[in-house]
Amino acid sequence: MTEGNLTREGRVVVVGAGIGGLVAALLMAARGYETVVLESAGAPGGKMRELEVGGRCIDAGPTVLAMRWVFDEIFDAVGASFESRVRTTRLERLARNAWGDGSRLDLYSDIDRNAEAIGDFAGSAEAQGYRNFSRRAEEIYGTLQNSFICASRPNLLSLMGRVGLTNFRQLMAISPYATLWGALQQHFRDPRLRQLFGRYSTYCGSSPFLTPATLMLVAHVERQGVWIIEGGMQRLAEALRDLAAELGVDFRFGCRAQRIIVEQGRAAGVETVNGELMPADAVIWNGDVGAFGAGFLGDEVRHAAPSVAPSKSSLSAVTWAMQAKTIGFPVVRHNVFYGDDYRGEFDSIFQHGRLASKPTVYVCAQDRGERAEDLGSPERLLVLVNAPAHRTENPLSPSELQSCEAATLSLLRRCGLDLTIDQSSAQMTTPADFARMFPASRGALYGRASHHWTDSFARAGALTKVPGLYLAGGSVHPGPGVPMAALSGWQAALRATADLASIKTFRPAATLGGMSTLSAKTSNLGCRSSPL
Repeated sequence: MTEGNLTREGRVVVVGAGIGGLVAALLMAARGYETVVLESAGAPGGKMRELEVGGRCIDAGPTVLAMRWVFDEIFDAVGASFESRVRTTRLERLARNAWGDGSRLDLYSDIDRNAEAIGDFAGSAEAQGYRNFSRRAEEIYGTLQNSFICASRPNLLSLMGRVGLTNFRQLMAISPYATLWGALQQHFRDPRLRQLFGRYSTYCGSSPFLTPATLMLVAHVERQGVWIIEGGMQRLAEALRDLAAELGVDFRFGCRAQRIIVEQGRAAGVETVNGELMPADAVIWNGDVGAFGAGFLGDEVRHAAPSVAPSKSSLSAVTWAMQAKTIGFPVVRHNVFYGDDYRGEFDSIFQHGRLASKPTVYVCAQDRGERAEDLGSPERLLVLVNAPAHRTENPLSPSELQSCEAATLSLLRRCGLDLTIDQSSAQMTTPADFARMFPASRGALYGRASHHWTDSFARAGALTKVPGLYLAGGSVHPGPGVPMAALSGWQAALRATADLASIKTFRPAATLGGMSTLSAKTSNLGCRSSPL
């Protein structure tokens, strides 16, 4: 078949089987479109990846699921049950936090329990500060859930319209002009608590000293619930793949796209690296938005989406997936260890492009639930420190990585945790590795950093400047993270189906449970008067 005579009969090609692409493919198939997914890797999930270490699988990407209601509604929309296909356990203990002075604080999903723990940790004034902080975080989330998080990409004027001009005071209460760190100083005098809650900025790959105070809403999201998935996070990606396959989606793993074909100004298909031409009425790109400006998908679509300057890149990471015996510290599922130069950590990364000499360290103990107990044998750990995005011209050197590893282990020891590591099976992943796995990302794991109140509006939405070409994934609206990527896939499917219906290319196909179209409620995913 030549490019000049591509024929299309209600076909959608999704490039990338990350969470956004999987959701988009699932919903397009449920609307009756013939859907093909191209994925260069050998398995679904994208950044939700799994590594085999010493014969055991370890989550080496996201390690926890929040906003579970997003997936409950996605599965429900196609006549399936998330609960019956993905086994989850809700955690009451969100994380164990530790400092080098020997102090420790556990956070829970319950406000009263947290206030009591913070009172014991830092005094009654800080406990009241936490309650005030939590109330403000809930207000911000309530303002933005329907108007921004679950909505198509807004600008400031459309956001004001959704909130309502009469609620301008409510809109200003989301604190877009204050920094997260500045807001935390209003609520907490104890620097350890500012460190702890400042960590929420890293959930979108940003610095707490630069990101807007709006990011406080993450505290409320966590209190809504966090879940671990039995068998690892990869099971979520597999469940989406399996459900989509039941609806007729054709998955082609180990297949890389090299060009998006444009005919008469509209996306018309995809060419693979093997030269195969795949015609399509719509193309959904589930990869880093920077791929367009970098020319990775052909000159015809370079202008399709805004480029992200290297200076705007979010955090990357250095991670170690390992089996190790833990000694001394009472490790639980999620553990965060804080250094004593928090501002210096983010200045090193964002101002100087260097690894921090005193990093914050996250340890996910994947054989554990909420209790700390002696497992008596090596356990699966993912250890992570924040890092700058990949420096193409000056990548992190072996000596820099060795210094980072030494600083990481030193902090853990000062906090009481000694690791006996099985070096034969430990695997390090660096920003350069992430850059190779996710082309055009520069190794940044969260797309664009959110260091100004306008940055959230600067993210690309589902629509591009090329008709028929749509975007999904963590680098587009509404942002990074598993549920946000899923919402981006939902938005891409909504925009694609609306456009395709307008040009009458719909061709019914078999769907799960006899459904030929999604229910009307699917256009309002998550837009509830109150969160589930």
